[in-house]
Amino acid sequence: MINTVGQIMLYVNNQDEAVNFWTEKVGFTVISEQDNGQGMRWIEIAPTKEAETSIVLHNKELIAKMQPELNLGTPSLMFFTKNFVQLHNDLTNKNVTVGEIVNMPTGRVFNFADSENNYFAVMEKK
Repeated sequence: MINTVGQIMLYVNNQDEAVNFWTEKVGFTVISEQDNGQGMRWIEIAPTKEAETSIVLHNKELIAKMQPELNLGTPSLMFFTKNFVQLHNDLTNKNVTVGEIVNMPTGRVFNFADSENNYFAVMEKK
């Protein structure tokens, strides 16, 4: 039986730029970085070191060559925050592309784009 989402694979064009975006702009932490010495490198990031779920940044071009059958599209991720307005303002002030705040039946939501124009959503959780 599955009881936790462990890791989400995010395939990016530029791993260093992606790490910079997630750590400097969004406030994530690098949990680990691995390099097999043969060009395969992956970086695990998460909101905190204690987070149950992390994102692993992989080189999209390399993965496409190794496993052409994989869907390398960006997953639709919904992040939760208790500091909704503060996060919206922080991302805006860091020149991140941020959408308008929208009231949904489940709560307030906005989206933001990373440096490769992949969009992610944030929902207020009190």
